[in-house]
Amino acid sequence: MKKRNLMPLLVCLFITSIKGFSQNTSTLFENYVKKYSDIAVDEMVKYKIPASITLAQGLLESGAGQSRLATEANNHFGIKCGGDWTGPSITHTDDKRNECFRKYSNPKTSYEDHSKFLLGRPWYSNLFKLKITDYVGWAYGLKEAGYATDEKYPEKLIAIIEQYGLSKYDKYDKAQGSSPTVTPPVTPVKSHQRYATNDVLFIIVREGDTFESLREEFGLKKKKILKYNDLPKNYILQPNDIIYLEKKKKKAAKSNKIHVATYNESLHDISQRYAIRLKKLYKKNKKHLETNGLRVGDTIKLR
Repeated sequence: MKKRNLMPLLVCLFITSIKGFSQNTSTLFENYVKKYSDIAVDEMVKYKIPASITLAQGLLESGAGQSRLATEANNHFGIKCGGDWTGPSITHTDDKRNECFRKYSNPKTSYEDHSKFLLGRPWYSNLFKLKITDYVGWAYGLKEAGYATDEKYPEKLIAIIEQYGLSKYDKYDKAQGSSPTVTPPVTPVKSHQRYATNDVLFIIVREGDTFESLREEFGLKKKKILKYNDLPKNYILQPNDIIYLEKKKKKAAKSNKIHVATYNESLHDISQRYAIRLKKLYKKNKKHLETNGLRVGDTIKLR
């Protein structure tokens, strides 16, 4: 995530004071915020990343939606392909010539992938300990974690947030939809920490959790949770269960090709560990499982 080649309007933007934008630039930025603020707020509620930071990064990385990556690939955050990416891509010159960047079907998918990108990398984990309204901490934390090489990256994000009043989007009332408000705090004190594996969002079940309490927190009905996690209708949540909040993938990440079965481990345990749909995991190992079942030491194909 090294950002150096920004479009001319952003070069102009930060050579002078942020208050010295041209009217055209200000209009571009304002229109971008109007268009994508709801998505940024939705991402904040789901992933605990300040909407102001997401919008500022989108504005900065995409040149207010005018960059080639944004217009041709719906890539608003300059995210490169990386080792685990199996989707469409586009070549673009950034730090090097013809680098591989992710290509999305629509901007919303780009926003969600940006959230998962931050959530799924351990070097960004300390950011999620900050208050949702601490956009200054997030801005400097992103730089310290290696998101960008530009020494002025935090100042640029902060300047955009303050010039366009983006911090108001960090204060969200669930009852009022995605309209910004000053109260209440964006997340309850006892909300679950979100994690991600194989680019799939999950939580760890705590003592006292029920399907009803998870529905209230995440807006997911019991039927959906059971389906996402390959669980029977009569399942009772247990502390330390891994519970996915969205569909698992058809195969594991590229870095996980096989798994060696351990004592008292089920195929479902493996599917939860690597975020692979149980049916897909069974299909990849059908011949062996139908003949021998699952035994300690068995090599299970994950891709």
